[in-house]
Order: sequence, then structure tokens, then C-alpha cells
Amino acid sequence: MTSSGLFTPPNALNSVPILGLPVHDVDMSAALDQIDRFIRTTKPHHVVTADASMFVMAQADESLHEIIAHADLITPDSAGILWAAKRYGRPLRERVSGVEIVEQLCARSASHGYRIFFLGAAPGVAEQAAEKMRAKYPGAQFAGVHHGFFTEGENETIVDRIRESHADVLCVAFGIPRQEKWISANRDRLGVPVLIGVGGTLDVLSGNVKRAPRIMQRAKLEWLWRVLKNPRKLNKVLLLPRFVHLVRRSV
Repeated sequence: MTSSGLFTPPNALNSVPILGLPVHDVDMSAALDQIDRFIRTTKPHHVVTADASMFVMAQADESLHEIIAHADLITPDSAGILWAAKRYGRPLRERVSGVEIVEQLCARSASHGYRIFFLGAAPGVAEQAAEKMRAKYPGAQFAGVHHGFFTEGENETIVDRIRESHADVLCVAFGIPRQEKWISANRDRLGVPVLIGVGGTLDVLSGNVKRAPRIMQRAKLEWLWRVLKNPRKLNKVLLLPRFVHLVRRSV
């Protein structure tokens, strides 16, 4: 434990505290190298891709707060997180998004032999995402896929299937905070070295949801694009003013 009471991973990555939670100062290359080290250990590691809405939820959700605080790698996955770090006078290197991490892991699957399991999204979406990634990165290996619409009674069957798949990376696309809590509850029984919550990533990789144009990504307006394309995400976006208020109050 650090003096602030936050968990420090064994690799002692540098981190910036935001609203009482650490965010690791990594770029994409450093994050992927860290994930590669996790895979080689064969022990379970939780990777969190942190955005502003998650950190607001964690202020009122003790279990989510604890899960994030004890994650092995927390990447900055939003313009809000980057803004907050800069506001604290400790700017982070760059945004490291879940979508881009997963796609890069698919590319590395072809070259490094990683076995990836996609879990979540609506029926058929995980299969479509895997097919798209196989086409884009020939040689990418998928240990399995399964949708996220299963009952609590089916959970053990899903856990057994993942464990028997011998996956190296499990991408869980349930949305925040369900995916983080599911990973935390099941991580020690899955036999997977890297477990990462990826939100709507499978919808993007499958082609069912388009990413914002590059110009909007560079302008840090991808959140606006997502709301325009899916008004159901408005509730998540409405947490942003709360995040700004909390950060300003804590500086």
C-alpha cells in the first residue's frame, strides 16, 4: 500500500491520483507492454480503462471504488481524465482507450499468439467483432465468444467455458460498473491472465457502431459523437459536469 492507502501494483507504475483513485501514466505502447508482462505471469490481472463517468460513479459506489483502487493497470480513457490530471498539475501522456487497446491486442494476437475471448454485447455482436478482427489481422486467435445477455443461473457455465478456453485475454463488454464488478467477482476462477472491461468496444469493432471522425477524436469530442449516435448514452454524459465540479473542488 502507498501512504495514501492506494494499492501499488508490483511493477510500480507511476500514477496520478484523481478523486482518490490512481490513473497510470502510460501511453499505448507502455500499456501494451505491461499487458504482455501480465500475460507471461499467467496470474489474473484486472485492467481498467477509466473515464470520467466511472470516477463519478465510484464516489458513491464503495465496491466500484475498491475495485478500481486495486486494479493492476488503470489507463486514461477519456478527455475528462486527461483534463483532471492537467488540472492537478500532473498531466498524463495520452489517452489510452479501451477500443484501441483491444484492437492492438488483436493485432498482437497474430504476432504474439495471444488467445482472446470476447464476452458481452448483444447476441451475435461478439462473433461479428471477432470476424472483423480476424479479417483485419490474419492469424489473430480467438479462444471464444459469448454475448452478455445471460442469467445469473448461467454464470457458472460461462465461467467454466472461459476457463476451459485457456484464453490469455478476456474482454468483458457489459458497461460500467457491471463489467468491473463481474471481473472482480470471477477473476480468480477464470484462469485468464488479463481481464479488461471494454464497454461498447465490441459494438465498435463489429462495425455496428462507428467511431467518431478523426477530427472529432483529436478535438476530444468523441463523447458528443457517441451521444448523437446513441441518445441512451446521455445519462453517462450528464455525469461530466459532476466530474468537473468534483475535480475543481478537490484541487
